[in-house]
Amino acid sequence: MVTVAMLIARNQSGELKHYIDIALDTGVTPAEVSEIITHLAFYSGWPNAMSAVSVTKAIFRSRGVTADALPDASPDLLPLNQEVEKQRSETVEKNVGPVSPGLVKFTAAPLFLDLWQRSALKPRDRSLITVSALIASGQSAQIGYHLNKAMDNGLSIEEAGEVVAQAAFYAGWPNAFTAAPVVGEVLRNRSLRKRENG
Repeated sequence: MVTVAMLIARNQSGELKHYIDIALDTGVTPAEVSEIITHLAFYSGWPNAMSAVSVTKAIFRSRGVTADALPDASPDLLPLNQEVEKQRSETVEKNVGPVSPGLVKFTAAPLFLDLWQRSALKPRDRSLITVSALIASGQSAQIGYHLNKAMDNGLSIEEAGEVVAQAAFYAGWPNAFTAAPVVGEVLRNRSLRKRENG
C-alpha cells in the first residue's frame, strides 16, 4: 500500500502496474486498491488519480476483477468521532476560513465527513496511505497532523519509521530527509505525552 500510494502521489504510472500487481498478489484486495486511488484523488490531485485509474483498469480487466468487487460510490460510512471532528473543524475554520471559506466547506464534506469515513480501507490504512503520499510529494507541513492521526488509528512507531525509509527509495532521499524531522518531532511529542500521562 505504501509503495502504491507513493507512486500515485508522484504520478509514476510507468512503475505503478508492477507494484499494483505485487500488492494484489500479496493480499491487498481490489477494493482496497480502488479506495487508495479514490482517497489519493483528494491528497495527490485528480490528474494523478486518473493516471492510476488507467493503469489499474487494465490490471483489473486482465485479472477478471469486476465492479461487484469494488466499493460502492456511496457506501455505508464508519461512525464519526464527533469530538475529534469538532476539534478538526474548529481548527480548519480558524486557520483557513479567513482565506478560503470554500476550502473549509470542502474539507468538511466531502473530505472528512465522507471520504475519511468510507469503510473499504481500515482507518489505519487510510492514514498510512495519506502519510505515504504526503511524504512522497514533499508536503511536510501536513505530515504532523496526519501522522498523529495514523498513530491514533493504530500505526506503530516502527511502521512510521519504515514509511520514511521506504520513501527514500520510491520518492527520493530529499523527500525522506525532509519528512524525517517532522516524523521525529511527532514521535518525541507522543512519547513525552505518554510519559507525562503515566
